[in-house]
Amino acid sequence: MGGPILRRLAGSLLLFFLVLTFTFFLVHLAPGDPIALFKGPQSDQARLDQLRTLYGLDQPLPVQYFQWLRQVVFHFNWGDSFGHSRPAHRVILDALPKTFLLGTTALVLQYLLGIVLGISAARRAGGLWDHSLRIGSLVIVSIPTFWLGLMAVLIFHLHLGLLPASGSASVGAESLSYFQRWLDTAWHLILPGGIIAVISSGVLARFVRNGLLDTLQEPYVQTARAKGLSQQRVLWGHALRNSLVPLVQLFGMSIPGLLNGVLVIEVVFGWPGLGRVMFDAFQGRDYPVVLAGTALTAALVILGNLLADLLHRAVDPRVRHA
Repeated sequence: MGGPILRRLAGSLLLFFLVLTFTFFLVHLAPGDPIALFKGPQSDQARLDQLRTLYGLDQPLPVQYFQWLRQVVFHFNWGDSFGHSRPAHRVILDALPKTFLLGTTALVLQYLLGIVLGISAARRAGGLWDHSLRIGSLVIVSIPTFWLGLMAVLIFHLHLGLLPASGSASVGAESLSYFQRWLDTAWHLILPGGIIAVISSGVLARFVRNGLLDTLQEPYVQTARAKGLSQQRVLWGHALRNSLVPLVQLFGMSIPGLLNGVLVIEVVFGWPGLGRVMFDAFQGRDYPVVLAGTALTAALVILGNLLADLLHRAVDPRVRHA
């Protein structure tokens, strides 16, 4: 496996470099001046020009690019955030724990819900529940994520008053005990995590359903039935275990896709994570934060796909031999 892994890593590094280069020129060529953030009643043009020189924005764009690339490659320095006045990578790293918490919660809920729904649909293949699940999953996937989030806030917060609409903690939560703070955070996770899980679980349920139906037609499953094993034992002991093997590969590919959904939901629900930071950075033309955040998301997409291939090789001997 060493040769294919090295080739994939080399291709991944090239792709990573191209993504960052494209993003650099895209954000710098977009309309808007980041120094406009510092304009105030008492700011003069000399002060603004000094800030533009300090951040290197007075140089030609190719010069800015090679200076930035040298700092990133040799010093891992992504520059200082214009809006936060501190290193851009620290801004990203400080926001990651909240995003990780939301993403992990949504991922667990997604797989639990998707596997349960997929199994139930396969057991009733061709029935009303099976058709309803397929149509429902298609409809939910077709609806924009932000619209579902807004509708969830409208129903569960404004109309029913059951769940909080924004943030990751209630006012005054710092005075609560550790267990009470944990419960408060879990309470705030229900809406954003649930929305992401519902959207993603529909596709996963169809994947499980189709895989299980294909496995039930395999010769070894037919042999198990011919031996007199019950339908429950054939399903849980033979078909299900083998039909879920491809989910290992899907898991690696779910990570980058899940991150994209988390970024949108964080903006809708005001969740203080990476999505909110990136949204504010795009609005404020905070180039260092945009580039550092893009580098992280690109790395997760590339590593997620690489992880999916490696896991597939690990669990499926046919792929390793091929």
